[in-house]
Amino acid sequence: MTNRPTGPGAGRQPDPRRMMALAAGAALAAALVAAPAQAGEVASLPECSAPDARLDTSRIVSIGGTVTEILHDLGADDSIVAVDTTSLYPPEMLRERPNVGYMRALSAEGVLSMSPSLLLVTEGAGPPNVIDVLKRASVPYVTISDEATPEAVADRILRIGQVVCAEAAAAELAETVTARFAALETAVAAVDEPKRVLFVMSVQNGRPMVGGTDTAADAIIRLAGAENAAASLEGYKPMSDEAVLEAAPDALLMMESGAHRSGDVLAEPAFRLTPAAETGTLVTMDGLLLLGFGPRTPMAAARLAETLYPGLDTGEAGVQP
Repeated sequence: MTNRPTGPGAGRQPDPRRMMALAAGAALAAALVAAPAQAGEVASLPECSAPDARLDTSRIVSIGGTVTEILHDLGADDSIVAVDTTSLYPPEMLRERPNVGYMRALSAEGVLSMSPSLLLVTEGAGPPNVIDVLKRASVPYVTISDEATPEAVADRILRIGQVVCAEAAAAELAETVTARFAALETAVAAVDEPKRVLFVMSVQNGRPMVGGTDTAADAIIRLAGAENAAASLEGYKPMSDEAVLEAAPDALLMMESGAHRSGDVLAEPAFRLTPAAETGTLVTMDGLLLLGFGPRTPMAAARLAETLYPGLDTGEAGVQP
């Protein structure tokens, strides 16, 4: 006779989800033990000229689509072991790497279960309590600014280049991107009558969520030589039909991916009587390209400018970096 185990749970197969949770918990516990001197949030990057002081970039978890894009442009793809869901360029990154979820809804256990040697995280990632845990873990944590200016784009390229010790490539890329921003500025300076552009994040129950000042949407509109029709608002806010009509946008600008698909937005009651609806001017663009403020931002702004102002030549600004 075969002896079988008895009692509560006897003969049950292990629950894979429980096993994964236990493994993730073990990874988190291990990451919170005594750490080397450079672990935790890195305030000052070590010099690449001192090999013993360099950050270990063999297993990078990249959080933020622009961070991942810049790492790719600097030839650091092989060092990336996981990304977040905003890492959409190049497309193979999200297809071929494990993803740790949306950058604003991270799990410390999920991130640390990737056994990273370095966390490279865009400013604005969250939630705050998770970021606090990650910054206290025994893994170096480097914050990358998400500021939406041409100068900030160059600065983050150089910073990431210093992190992965690709300083020469980063300097070359930053110089190229800066030159393209300058070409764009020269081109749009010739615009006599700026168009009024309304960035629409989404439309829910007929109510648009738009981009006011202090947003990446506002910055890309201004780079394209246009005026933000929602400049009376700050941040991303809902806008009433009356306010939209008063703003009188000449064009609507939207992301073309994910939950923000444009659809037939010009037919929405909020926009039906605007100049944009009268001319059918709706510009859609990939979200990371449009709002990411990375190496391709001059190209994104140039595309918008050339759509708003037919015949405008943006020169090298519109070239893929």
